Amino acid sequence: MSDWVNRRSWLKDLPWPASENAVSPLDTAEYELKAFFAARTDTAACQLVPDLKEGYELTKTQNGFLVRGGKTGVLYGAYALIRALSSFSPVPEGVQQPYYPLRMLDCWDNMDGTVERGYAGRSLWFEGGSFSYEPARIRQLGRMLSSVGINVLCLNNVNVHQPAQRLLDDLLEDTARFAALLRPFGVRLMVSVDFSQPLQQGLGTADPLDEEVQRWWADTAKRVWDRIPDLAGFLVKADSEHRPGPNTYGRTHAQGANMLARAIAPYGGFLVWRAFVYNCMQDWRDTKTDRPRAAYDLYKPLDGAFDGNVILQVKHGPYDFQVREPLSPLLLGMNSTALALEVQLAQEYTGQQIDLYAMPPMWREVFSQMGKERVRAVAAVSNLGRDGCWTGHPFAAVNLFAYGLFAWNPDSDPAAVIRQWARLSYALPKEQETRLSDMLLRSRSVYEKYTATLGLCWMITPNTHYGPNPYGYEFQAWGTYIRADRNAVGIDRTAQGTGYTDQYPSALRDLYASLDTCPDGLLLFFHRLPYDYRMRDGRTLIQRIYDDHFEGCAQAEEMANALSGLSLPAPDREEALKRMERQIKNAREWRDVVNTFFYRYTGVPDAHGRTIYP
Repeated sequence: MSDWVNRRSWLKDLPWPASENAVSPLDTAEYELKAFFAARTDTAACQLVPDLKEGYELTKTQNGFLVRGGKTGVLYGAYALIRALSSFSPVPEGVQQPYYPLRMLDCWDNMDGTVERGYAGRSLWFEGGSFSYEPARIRQLGRMLSSVGINVLCLNNVNVHQPAQRLLDDLLEDTARFAALLRPFGVRLMVSVDFSQPLQQGLGTADPLDEEVQRWWADTAKRVWDRIPDLAGFLVKADSEHRPGPNTYGRTHAQGANMLARAIAPYGGFLVWRAFVYNCMQDWRDTKTDRPRAAYDLYKPLDGAFDGNVILQVKHGPYDFQVREPLSPLLLGMNSTALALEVQLAQEYTGQQIDLYAMPPMWREVFSQMGKERVRAVAAVSNLGRDGCWTGHPFAAVNLFAYGLFAWNPDSDPAAVIRQWARLSYALPKEQETRLSDMLLRSRSVYEKYTATLGLCWMITPNTHYGPNPYGYEFQAWGTYIRADRNAVGIDRTAQGTGYTDQYPSALRDLYASLDTCPDGLLLFFHRLPYDYRMRDGRTLIQRIYDDHFEGCAQAEEMANALSGLSLPAPDREEALKRMERQIKNAREWRDVVNTFFYRYTGVPDAHGRTIYP
């Protein structure tokens, strides 16, 4: 197995699941430390300090270490100690507290066993319309999540299908049993619910101001929390991409969210409301309607109208997990509303766990711009599945590992996190470990060059979202355009264009609106430019497009050479090489399709005489 929990000296010989008798995080912490230190000359002990809650403190003692922590913090401390010792890293000093109280993994699993945008096999816990899983593997899942501080698992797809209501009805006992498997690891369940469920249950309406609807949700909440008292809450996608919601009844999103929030408030539950709402029936000839504006335009007027246990979940960018997007202005503009930052581990647009794309460098950029005090939670769309290595590509595990550490500490260093994962996962010679770490660290830049240079989004094959198609979404209703013609490419989102830049605070607005300061990586996201526009390095825009695609493809081929020399365990080596072959084919196709697309518009050859296929 290629999850980091079982690798090298970190618990690899642990007779799992011998700790199945653990009923609390403290039990699990004591078991893990006893097993880990059994092969060492020093020792470790646990001490419960309730006031620390999720925090912990590691202290060096005469014989080893003392792990002091709160109810779940003591377990996070045990894993932090094991992680540090196993990777030859410094043991954290002082009291360590997570920056975000809710560190969520959103799983898009359907009850038929499929996983929407899943690239690692079928669901780990659903099949045939019901639960179907190996208890030992679910405990291993809880262990893996807890080992990096993830404390909430949302069980089912946000695009809720009707059978999912059974999780709260006739399958409620099964849901409670599943929650019990994760509880000793400090991982709480969350459930996605369908806003229109009262209508489906025969009430005739789902109007959030209807008293019968309110009673129905209150009764449902009581029944569910009676069986799962530590349930974290409900996740809702409403009025989005044809999903039902409060707008159906002429109500605002605040009214819809607050109704559900009040039903679960007596139990300490959170209502997580996704802000992924936009006009998905846009006319491509309309150049004024701009999809990235949608979330801010809708939710900014509602700032302060949401109840205290409502969390507005906002994607890190204004589009949909593209290769590169600017930070969503909604994350900077809601001063009186609790927010959750949403990222996507599942590589829907970033290689589908075939092409390498390590995400920590992207997260460092996001967190460095985001006013972290505005955000109370983080959520990531899961990249897990039933594949033997959990994540399809064995190296895709680095994204789940890193997500947990960034959710705990958003100031984490991407290079250090990636290297720690490499050390915990593979016993490589130092030179090879460095080669693997460097390859992962630059994989995002390589992928961006051969797919989406200069902020050009959506040049992908519709529906499958893998492989190039520059006009794949250009004339569709999703509001996803690059506006390429024979004269220019990109969208003017300044005050003279769609006005999107005006949604940002003044510093970012001015940065993006000026051609002198707009980062190259977002140039065509914010500006429409002619092909002969001179970049700051003197190259023309069209030459920069050519160069990036040629360079990105060449760099992918260099990564393939580096990978072939790594002494990886046989299953991981075989799988990684097989997927790298697909990545090289994909990179070459992107290079040739995109360069040819722009050559046909411009008639300008590559200045270096490289082959373009007209």
